[in-house]
Amino acid sequence: MRDPVERIRDMVEAIDRIERYAERGREAFDRDELIQSWFIRHLQILGEAARALPDDIRQKAPDIEWKKSMRHVLVHDYFGIDRNVVCGRR
Repeated sequence: MRDPVERIRDMVEAIDRIERYAERGREAFDRDELIQSWFIRHLQILGEAARALPDDIRQKAPDIEWKKSMRHVLVHDYFGIDRNVVCGRR
């Protein structure tokens, strides 16, 4: 089982990996299925790591809506994924 420090490290790494391809812009995201899959996979990792953090860690950041997770949609409702939400645009 991964400890909270490892989970936070997983979250930071997932964010770094998303940002690496986010720099390419929305057009690259829209035309490249691999970039879309890359975003989705790392958002899943981010959500899973956040979900597994203990409550005492979550309480240190009360401004984060811990219960609102895109992870469930990405993993279980994948047919309803909205690319505008995935890439951060509405």
